[in-house]
Amino acid sequence: MSTSDPQNPNGAPTSVVFVHGMRNSGATWESQVEHVRAAGHEAVAIDLPAHGSRRHDRFTMDGAFEALDDAVATLPSGPVAVVGLSLGGYTSLAWAARPGTSERLVGVVAAACTSDPKGKPLRLYRDVARTVANTVYLSRRLTGRVVHPSYPPRLSMPSLRPSFGGPLGSAPGGADLRQLEIAPSQAAERHRPAWDVVTDALTDLIGRSSIANVRASRVPIWFINGARDRMRLEERKHLAAAREGSLVVIPNAGHDVNKEAPTAFNRVLTRALADFGRRA
Repeated sequence: MSTSDPQNPNGAPTSVVFVHGMRNSGATWESQVEHVRAAGHEAVAIDLPAHGSRRHDRFTMDGAFEALDDAVATLPSGPVAVVGLSLGGYTSLAWAARPGTSERLVGVVAAACTSDPKGKPLRLYRDVARTVANTVYLSRRLTGRVVHPSYPPRLSMPSLRPSFGGPLGSAPGGADLRQLEIAPSQAAERHRPAWDVVTDALTDLIGRSSIANVRASRVPIWFINGARDRMRLEERKHLAAAREGSLVVIPNAGHDVNKEAPTAFNRVLTRALADFGRRA
């Protein structure tokens, strides 16, 4: 590999860390990892807690920060850029704003994450996810089967009451069913990226403002959204909060913009890395 790069002529090429979205894994970045490696960059796609190779860990933002720190430590010395989508984008923005984050960081590409988590829509989605997760665990306890629903049940579904009383998805004192003991044979399935990780991640995110994180970041940020993504609600506010920011909206793509429009996404990614290199 070359030790210099026209995008960063005074040092090593910018290395890239990719951070996936909710209920996914680092494998979702295959096209992008191949693309940047072909251009001479080192790249790694991490698995967040409760996902992929770390599916048995429970998601916390501190655990996600550790995964990012570890990834940066494994890369060659020199500048590093972070590319995150959805949950990975929010995580990357929070990590970049955190005091003490590696000074090797030269830029963030934040995709599909321009609705501030402190808003009401994400809080409502979190509460629906909690209902779904509790329904899964109740079904496990009653039937002994592992159930992974792909979509939340209808909110008008018939009510079912467990033996200890109370409404579906609740336990005495209002605790999540996840906190109750489950059969050992089910323990391995407990923290797969099903709806429980949505509850955990959104609970952590809701207390954080992505706009505040953008404002606190010392590095340039490129925002990439699919034109059909409903999470674009506050993209202009995020752009305005960045000290040095760019916004690209890719036509005919939705929330998973890197997979729905990989060629266009890779083209923008190349531009972003070039911009980071020049600024660095």
